[in-house]
Amino acid sequence: MSSTRYKIPWLTMNIYCFGRNLTTASCCLPPVQLPTHKEAHFWYVLPQEVKCTNLLNRYFEILSPCEKENVLRMRGEELKKSALLARALVRTTLARYQTNCQINPTSLKFRKNDYGKPEVDWQYTDDRSLPPLHFNISHTSSLIACGVTVGSPIGIDVEEKQRRLKNDILAFARRYFSPHEVEMLAHIVDPELRRQEFIKLWTLKEAYVKALGRGFSASPFNTFTIRLRDHVVKGGIHVPPDVISKEAEITVEPSGDLKNLSSNWHFVLLELIGSHYAAICIEKDNTNADKGSIPVNLIIRKTIPFVEDGCISGTDSAEVIGGLSKLLVC
Repeated sequence: MSSTRYKIPWLTMNIYCFGRNLTTASCCLPPVQLPTHKEAHFWYVLPQEVKCTNLLNRYFEILSPCEKENVLRMRGEELKKSALLARALVRTTLARYQTNCQINPTSLKFRKNDYGKPEVDWQYTDDRSLPPLHFNISHTSSLIACGVTVGSPIGIDVEEKQRRLKNDILAFARRYFSPHEVEMLAHIVDPELRRQEFIKLWTLKEAYVKALGRGFSASPFNTFTIRLRDHVVKGGIHVPPDVISKEAEITVEPSGDLKNLSSNWHFVLLELIGSHYAAICIEKDNTNADKGSIPVNLIIRKTIPFVEDGCISGTDSAEVIGGLSKLLVC
């Protein structure tokens, strides 16, 4: 179906192109070096900063017909914009990792695993060696993110720090979290601190389930526990800490059928731009005998695809607040 038949939903938005000539800025996506062993790349875009009508239209043009239909099916201008930016971020991010920017973001193909998690489908018949890219995406109304690794499954989740819950936190946690996690939250007296720790736990658990690629129905939140590696043990009982700390490794302990879930994962918990939590979960290397004590190398970039990119690693905009990670300068 020709894209000219679609009614673009954001024509009423104010035009603001960041002071650049869009035609010049959009001719190519700057190539980026592939993530190395035990390295993850985290890209994010702030929807409120993308206001240029021509730029939004360009994003729309690089989507597949099915993706365009899904965007237009969303109710409300902001939901349409969020869906558009999410798909455009995936395509423009993955296209950067090819030599000399030879892959057009429009040409990327995707498939879904048995549980519906999207994967790159190269669909090449020649012998070119293409990188085993893994990606995952998450978004709130105010931040959209894409995580990328090579050869290692990845799951990410982002949540607003000020997210409010309609239900009582402990009652909600008893329904969805493991007994240990409920106990940890119950030990926190301050209501605001408890809410923050609940959001952090939720973000970590979402990232884990998405890294597994099985979905919530196959991996319910109450079938595994997020723990700190340095928990104090007294009489065989783990004493929960008051808060998730960046001084300890974050681990996961599945309960029940270990064939369904796995503990072989690295976790990193971030605070972004002072307003969001972001969790990253990547699979450990089975060929390495380490037990997760080696920090995950992480590069964080803020982007407006086709316009500008910025390295956030090592700035005040990104801080590791949980897990073992080393932020690398781009």
